[in-house]
Amino acid sequence: MTSTLTPQPVERTKPERPGAVARRRTRVLALPEARWAAAATVLFLLALPLQLTGAPAWTWGPLYALSYVTGGWEPGWEGLKALRERTLDVDLLMVVAALGAASIGQVMDGALLIVIFATSGALEALATARTADSVRGLLDLAPATATRLSPDGGEKAVSVEELTVGDTVLVRPGERVGADGRVLDGASEVDQATITGEPLPVPKERGDEVFAGTLNGTGALRIRVERDASDSVIARIVRMVQEASETKAPTQLFIEKVEQRYSLGMVAATLAVFLVPLAFGEQLTDALLRAMTFMIVASPCAVVLATMPPLLSAIANAGRHGVLVKSAVVMERIGQVDAVALDKTGTLTEGSPRVTDVRPLPGSGLKEDELLTLAAAAERPSEHPLARAVVDAARERGLDLPDAADFTSAPGVGVTAVVHGRTVAVGAPARLLDDAPGTAAELEDGAPARLLDDAPGTAAELEESGRTAVLVVVDGVPAGLLGIADRLRPDAAATVASLATLTGTAPVLLTGDNPRAAAHLAAEAGIDDVRAGLLPQDKLAAVQEMERAGRKVLVVGDGVNDAPALAAAHTGIAMGRAGSDLALETADAVIVRDELAAVPATVALSRRARRLVVQNLVIAGVFIAGLVVWDLAGDLPLPLGVAGHEGSTVLVGLNGLRLLREGAWQRAAAGGNG
Repeated sequence: MTSTLTPQPVERTKPERPGAVARRRTRVLALPEARWAAAATVLFLLALPLQLTGAPAWTWGPLYALSYVTGGWEPGWEGLKALRERTLDVDLLMVVAALGAASIGQVMDGALLIVIFATSGALEALATARTADSVRGLLDLAPATATRLSPDGGEKAVSVEELTVGDTVLVRPGERVGADGRVLDGASEVDQATITGEPLPVPKERGDEVFAGTLNGTGALRIRVERDASDSVIARIVRMVQEASETKAPTQLFIEKVEQRYSLGMVAATLAVFLVPLAFGEQLTDALLRAMTFMIVASPCAVVLATMPPLLSAIANAGRHGVLVKSAVVMERIGQVDAVALDKTGTLTEGSPRVTDVRPLPGSGLKEDELLTLAAAAERPSEHPLARAVVDAARERGLDLPDAADFTSAPGVGVTAVVHGRTVAVGAPARLLDDAPGTAAELEDGAPARLLDDAPGTAAELEESGRTAVLVVVDGVPAGLLGIADRLRPDAAATVASLATLTGTAPVLLTGDNPRAAAHLAAEAGIDDVRAGLLPQDKLAAVQEMERAGRKVLVVGDGVNDAPALAAAHTGIAMGRAGSDLALETADAVIVRDELAAVPATVALSRRARRLVVQNLVIAGVFIAGLVVWDLAGDLPLPLGVAGHEGSTVLVGLNGLRLLREGAWQRAAAGGNG
């Protein structure tokens, strides 16, 4: 059973709060596949204890019959439609095998097969619906309306669909940008993490490009529209995810790759086993019994169960350790990857800025804690992410922050406040140095001049090392600088090394961040291939290029900008804690606990599961071949055939359940093969 993401008409809904995105989620029971599967499961669970406790057949027989109908009619119908197209698939074969089991008294076995198959189809339908929900919800990142300015300066609220290239729109502080365009006037910081993945708001001023759906900071911007709403970056992300989902090659479990030949062969053989003896004079009852025995012993039940237990056990084990793998197909595919592409912000890094350096300038007379106290006190009233990072750093050191007076904030420049009677400015070095020294207080002879000389060099040193430099000016004199960066996850370097060992090639870093910061972080993590400054379509193109080269790419990311690449990759894994809805639904697996080291552990566990699948298929194949030969060449009693068939099923099931053990995950996490 395969399905694809189908675009649906979108009706915009207004978010409940500014900056929020209204999330649409398809309810499980809204799907007909889920309702039929649930009904079949309930009926089966009602019938099973009645049968096992020896109740009369009339009490549990009808329940089993209804389970067959509710769980089997849809796959049976799909199988008949496929048969009309001259294709015999596993849908119809499973239903026939279940009915065949029932016809010779194995009613419970057939019902169990129906329930398993119906549940699998329901889970696939749910995954497809949830992905479509998130794709449609992505459109709500862009506001429904925008403030259009007329040539005479008038303002009018219009739908974003009415905006045309050349229109001028006003974006007030805290609003989302309504269209892709370029800043005509104003200055602000814009949080564009949804598009580029950059962890910090980006200063915007005249001439800079902005994207629909990004969040404006504290300044007002006048923007000239340069793209229609249907061609915005957000709209293109939606199209890319839809196209990637629809064109991605259908995935199948290993056994399903031989589905046609096996199905046709089994049907033809069953008919031959029935008709040939009948033609040579055998009794109808004997011929039918031999044919039914053949169908049971040669049925795909044991083969399917040989495939599923290892994969489902691996899914359950991974789930206990914070990894949600969405299907058995995904678990099988994870172990096939031979190349890895990693996002930076929120994947290799923690996703939030932190103060990494506190550098008082020589001659300022301030120690590290004194400099940080002044900066944090001035920044405390601000909502800027950098301000929060400074305040958090001061609190982590246990510093007491005095109250600040006369607080002011200038977009793109920084903040100013009076702390203990001293005027403290904190902000961008280039902007603040233009104003210093204004009312410079002479700390010692020549100090302001020396401080002015030292400040640019220290700022450049911090920026060269991949940090964002923040200058602290006290009474008009540069007093020191703070270095702020998004910290590498503690397990990032070990994860990169493990993935390189598992796949045979070092991971690639794909990020929308600036090349300097990306290169510095990649060096810390042990990554040589760095591709920075990428928009979502660039990440998608990079993954497609690797796949065209014959690689099976695993993409690990967390943001909206990663979604097209996650959808197009051989396998996509999303970081769960801060991951966007679209990334979480588009990805094939989710790291719920946000532990990056779980990625190579899951790859290793998947490879162990795939090896157990092969082992089980060999075991099941030997049993089936032996029983079939016995039935054809001799006289296999039906009870013995059923016992052999069920025995092989139990054996391969127990073999697959080995992956439920804690030791399987521990060996995978230690870099073994699970």
